[in-house]
Amino acid sequence: MDLSNKLKHSCALAVAMAISPALVAAENDEQVERIEVTGSHIKRIDLEGASPITVLSAEDIARSGAQDMSQLLRKLPISGNGTFSTQGNNSDDTSNGGAAISLRGLGADSTLVLLNGRRISVNSFAKDIDTAFVDINSIPMSAVKRIDILKDGASALYGSDAIAGVINIILKKDFEGFEINAKVADTIEDGDGQVSVSMLWGTQGEKSHTTVILDYFKQNETLFADRDYSKSANQEFRGGVDRRSSSGNPGTFIPATLHSDGRIDVKRKSDDGNTIYDWTPDANCPAENINDAPFCRYDYAPHMTSIPESTRVGLSVFHDYEFNDELKMFAEVMVQHNNSVVKGAASPSFSEFYILKDNPLFTSGAQVNPFPGEDLTMRRRLTEAGNRLKEAESNSARMVLGLNGMLSDWEWELAYTYSYNRNHEYGRQGFVHTPRLQAAINVGEYNPFSQTQPQSVIDDITVNTTRNGKSTTQAFDGKMFGDIFSLPAGDVAMAVGFEYREEELSDDPDELFLRGEIFGTEATQASGDRDQTSIFVEFVVPVAEQLEAQLAVRHEDYSDFGTTTNPKIGLKYTPLDNLTLRASWGEAFRAPSLVQLGLGPTQESPSLVDQTRCKLTGAVEDCSAQEVTVIFSGNPDLQPEESTSYNIGAVWEIVEGLSVGVDYWNYDQDGLITSDTQYLLNNNGTNPAVVKREPTIDGIPGRLVEVYDKFINLGSQSTDGVDFDLAYLMETNGAGDFNFKYNLTWVNSFEQKRVDGSAEQLVGEYQHPEFRWVGGVDWNYGDWQTAARLNYIGEYEDDSDAGATGTIDSMLTFDMNVSYVGFEHWTLTVGGTNLFNEDPPFSSAQFMGYDQTTHSAQGAFVYGQASYRF
Repeated sequence: MDLSNKLKHSCALAVAMAISPALVAAENDEQVERIEVTGSHIKRIDLEGASPITVLSAEDIARSGAQDMSQLLRKLPISGNGTFSTQGNNSDDTSNGGAAISLRGLGADSTLVLLNGRRISVNSFAKDIDTAFVDINSIPMSAVKRIDILKDGASALYGSDAIAGVINIILKKDFEGFEINAKVADTIEDGDGQVSVSMLWGTQGEKSHTTVILDYFKQNETLFADRDYSKSANQEFRGGVDRRSSSGNPGTFIPATLHSDGRIDVKRKSDDGNTIYDWTPDANCPAENINDAPFCRYDYAPHMTSIPESTRVGLSVFHDYEFNDELKMFAEVMVQHNNSVVKGAASPSFSEFYILKDNPLFTSGAQVNPFPGEDLTMRRRLTEAGNRLKEAESNSARMVLGLNGMLSDWEWELAYTYSYNRNHEYGRQGFVHTPRLQAAINVGEYNPFSQTQPQSVIDDITVNTTRNGKSTTQAFDGKMFGDIFSLPAGDVAMAVGFEYREEELSDDPDELFLRGEIFGTEATQASGDRDQTSIFVEFVVPVAEQLEAQLAVRHEDYSDFGTTTNPKIGLKYTPLDNLTLRASWGEAFRAPSLVQLGLGPTQESPSLVDQTRCKLTGAVEDCSAQEVTVIFSGNPDLQPEESTSYNIGAVWEIVEGLSVGVDYWNYDQDGLITSDTQYLLNNNGTNPAVVKREPTIDGIPGRLVEVYDKFINLGSQSTDGVDFDLAYLMETNGAGDFNFKYNLTWVNSFEQKRVDGSAEQLVGEYQHPEFRWVGGVDWNYGDWQTAARLNYIGEYEDDSDAGATGTIDSMLTFDMNVSYVGFEHWTLTVGGTNLFNEDPPFSSAQFMGYDQTTHSAQGAFVYGQASYRF
């Protein structure tokens, strides 16, 4: 069925469901203002519903001190594993410049991000190859009016991918006047200075309203070398391990056998029953670069980006026009350009290249073969080609055009949305063409024993790379709501609607990558498309004077995964004016993303432990994490994820101004789509369909050459915990007003079960802290406004899969800002985040010495801001 026919079918169904109750709806002459709250399609008089919601106002956002959306949202206690920012974007990343949030740690692809209640296209470059996400950094902070965070599952209301919840970003469509903001910020250490400017203009006409927002943001880079604790991959000085690369310059040379099919096998020999390697570091390798394994090591950390240089420029235009009291038009147009520059160390080789025993360098006497009469392979870093440098460019656009109005006593809305994200990634420096380099070695033009090469050779073997991605989403949606009949406790309200959506994604690296002729880079290749038709209905039923029920169901039809129907039930009970009890339950269904289905064979280089060899050799190289080439692919045979969630909570206003909220939440997912290469390797270490190894000697399998992995429905996961919220407003006669807030999330359990029955409890393990909280106070005194925040992330165990032991300590940071509003039209602000310059706690699992997914290395960050409005 084509788009137009599906649209007609969906419209007819939605209207048929709504017209009948509309005709019998009782007339209500009393006009009561209602507002739409995230978590319901039915406008309400009050904000409190059956589902827990956190609302961040524009004032909350300003007082947080956050510089962009990723910094703001990642500090929320509800955010968990899978949240990421631009921190850590380096040459090995597959989504440079992007950022996303993962509610409850269930993954960024299980958290639905909306703009004004409608969808945005996902980033065309997936994160870490597998995660489709909405880039929250494509949304300018200056345009945000408030953020609604729905903290329970909402698939019945907004679609199947709202498993963990919804982040609905409401923009300043109704801004009036003129405002300009300028902000300058910097760290007290090296790197990461920032400048941002925004301009807002809004005007109200007799029948129309227009808002225009311009924004600019510039951030300087931070290298790992800019912090004492991350300047070296040898973390022994902090009690960690040496994670410098075994591919250095000077390099390490190894006897090898070159086969006719181009495969290179490392020669080994047996000495008293123990397999040993004839590895010889280059004679010019400094002694301090040779550790217990006889490699010439290389410290790549100082050359890598911690936080990339980035620039963002955006334009947002919103326009409303009122034809008459019963018909209005609205339009939204947003465009955003983001640019990032990321750096990495020079490209490493791990036995990809060889030197034949009759190489001209040896036969001419220009170079001595360290293993006379043998062909050689090598571990060598091509520093002569320069450090790697990528430029990532992202362009996003979104257009919404719609109508809303009244039909009898029913309010209706129809809209068309078109959204796209286009990414371009350019390898500007340090990328080497494999066939040209091997050819240059074969004729003796490139000398692997020398640390300098003729510039003409370097120019010949280096290339520029490209990668292009595009993600588009277009949708038609419609809904209408109103009261259908009355019960003794009040009117029963109903909302009914539809959505038809088409999605398309492509991620295309250049031909050099596709032919396997370039090394030292990671990229993905993916493509796919789907369409989806949804219809939904929602009821709000006043069961009794103090009891309200929310009933919702959504039916979705996927072009590639059939149909699913997801219900949700919510209850709100107010036995006292100051006490509200609430509960909700719902089911969800998430189809595999287009990336998970359509990913082509892609190289990545994770650090893995070869448990098969470790058990037999006990060698440091085998028992510690080493970079391994993994060929990763999508899986068209994936099945959808299914989940159930529920929430039970209460809000109690103990006395006027003092309120407490407590919610217990629980999520249970089946058919979890993911991958676990370490687990795959542990259980299939000798399976040739999973691993490619060097030859077996003396019964000991050879070293890993490649591992083959793909997405699978790995099993299930479940998590539960408690959110605790405290708010106290204290007004004084002479000391101003104080607003105290405390928000805590405690994760009780987070268990993953695999299809083989094995289970792993993740709470308290790597990147899964048990506790996160934010506490703060706002103080308003005359023309002065002060905000202070404490941000806490609890301790957790280091990454045992990477061979690390011990505990990663908790981290507590302090943010504060002060504003003066005594000048007419002006607001002046000074402030800072992490003012006590707390370093991220030590992790021996990472070469930079800390867990950059969970903790920030920004350090003390101070800023000044001026705002002018009239």
